[in-house]
Amino acid sequence: MRKGFTLIELLVVIAIIAILGAMLLPVLS
Repeated sequence: MRKGFTLIELLVVIAIIAILGAMLLPVLS
């Protein structure tokens, strides 16, 4: 298993977190 993330992997992770956050915000608020 290699260390570090490529730029594309970092963008994918950020996108997933953003989508999950957008779905959870209406539920929590």
